Amino acid sequence: MKTKLLIVFSFISAINFAQEVPPKEEQLDEIIVSASRIEIPFSKDSRTITVITSKEIQKSAALTVSDILKQVAGVDVRSRGAYGTQADLYIRGGGFDQTLLLIDGIKVDDSQTGHHTLNMALPLDVIERIEIIKGPAARIYGQNAFTGAINIITKKKASAFVSVGARGGSNQSLSGEVTANTNFENSSHLVHYSRNTSKGYRYNTDYDTQNYFLKSTINSEIIPFEILATHSERKFGANGFYATASAKDQYEETQTSLIGFSSQFKIANLKLSPRLYWRRNQDKYVFLRHDPSVYRNLHITNKIGAEINASYTSNIGVSGFGVDIAKVFIASNNLGNHNRFMTTLFLEHRFQFLNNKLDVTPGIAATYFSDFKLHAFPGVDIGYAFSKQWKIYANAGYTYRIPTYTDLYYSDPTSLGNENLAPEEAISEEIGIKFHQKKININIALFNRDSKNLIDYVKNIETNPFVATNIRTLNTKGFEANLDYQFSFAGYTQFLKTGYTFINDEVKSLDINFSRYAINSLKHQVTGSFRSQFLKNLSQTLVYKYAEKTAGESYSIVDASAIFQVVKFEISVTAQNIFNKEYTETNLVPMPKGNLIFGLKYTFD
Repeated sequence: MKTKLLIVFSFISAINFAQEVPPKEEQLDEIIVSASRIEIPFSKDSRTITVITSKEIQKSAALTVSDILKQVAGVDVRSRGAYGTQADLYIRGGGFDQTLLLIDGIKVDDSQTGHHTLNMALPLDVIERIEIIKGPAARIYGQNAFTGAINIITKKKASAFVSVGARGGSNQSLSGEVTANTNFENSSHLVHYSRNTSKGYRYNTDYDTQNYFLKSTINSEIIPFEILATHSERKFGANGFYATASAKDQYEETQTSLIGFSSQFKIANLKLSPRLYWRRNQDKYVFLRHDPSVYRNLHITNKIGAEINASYTSNIGVSGFGVDIAKVFIASNNLGNHNRFMTTLFLEHRFQFLNNKLDVTPGIAATYFSDFKLHAFPGVDIGYAFSKQWKIYANAGYTYRIPTYTDLYYSDPTSLGNENLAPEEAISEEIGIKFHQKKININIALFNRDSKNLIDYVKNIETNPFVATNIRTLNTKGFEANLDYQFSFAGYTQFLKTGYTFINDEVKSLDINFSRYAINSLKHQVTGSFRSQFLKNLSQTLVYKYAEKTAGESYSIVDASAIFQVVKFEISVTAQNIFNKEYTETNLVPMPKGNLIFGLKYTFD
């Protein structure tokens, strides 16, 4: 594997081309982040936010959204198998049910289980940027944003093009994709289709995934009306993914769809953004792939929602407010048939003092659940800018998560849900400092989270089944530091990114003999990437990831990629885990060793 990689990189690097300065990249301070209903430039926000641009995604040595997120300090993605087939998402030591995923601001949480969060991870070719909000985000997005939120922003207003690509490599992996954007007088349309298959890197880890995507913007010169439609199908062998590592013949199929309609218009000082959406997920699981009759689960969840967000500018600052109404349904042979109605009201206001150097943004979200009654999440962000470059900030907020239908109703020979569960609750605080310049960004933050009523599966007698119980009280303290640096060398701009997160969990002792979910955060996490260019048309990226869990196990992973562009062709080679490290991310599922993928793409203008 190493020899092949060196040959490929040496061959490409040996080609001598005249130097040419690459096009300008989008500057972070030009980006308006969506971490509130109030439009705030990235550099002026008083929260810990990471933005990954489309240019960074293109050059990142990543093949999926899961790969991208693994390169961010404070974000823990635990994969089962290759190519992001099944993965759980964590932020700052929270659980996989405690992180909210959004697509263009649409909340795509699944009422069955957080295991399905990344089913909606989109193909990289349609993503404009990814915004990662760390810390409590419930007052902005509502429940489930317990430890943070990730908003995937899709592309729009692109020039007309058609691109066709194919990849192939280790483990008989093959993929093909086509992406096209068309522009008419009063509309534009972005479409994408891709399929990815592999025989698997070990027994029963094959996969076959398909992605369909459409985004249309109509009447863009008057009142823009956007239509978003995406559908993902995944079929995969799940050797040891769930239950125990010895369950080698598990199999799963998921189908996840999202349709959204949105608009945005302005009346004097009032800006309105209405939205309608429908998300559907279907999950079929069998314990024995060759004999589904032994044990089979089929769950279908639907979420239908409508929301309107607004901001109003006045002499005393900017007010943000909104209302979100949604209803979720589940039909399941194991969990039963249930539904839940939710209504959330949002309100926040950004005050600015001392010649706009001091900003204070208090806010609150209040949600009524038909089965969990009324809950409110107050919070406040405060920031002080010493100069255009330096800013200190702090934020605090109350957050919580209602149990999933799996927590409430799941039943198998070893596990039982609990209809009497209460919501999980937490109070979180953060203080940080930012330095922002054109070529360098530094962000350092300390955070604390006091959680109670956390759900665990416990029992006192070994022969009994585990029962879901509100039993854990947890204090999570941490430190995070990030550095982005650009510098010129050999006539080209080089990009260096590095990050570190430390998490310390203090668990109140449990008077319980057996517990299923031991707290196992990433105690130490180091991420780094170097994106470089030394020759015309050739760029390369090196990615490093180190993780040490609370339980003690640790691993280091190195990925690399090179992209060679000539005329309208793009030739790429991506190598993941180039040193063949043996490691697991979750549930004792061994991850793939060295993985080499070759790609070819052609773009028609």
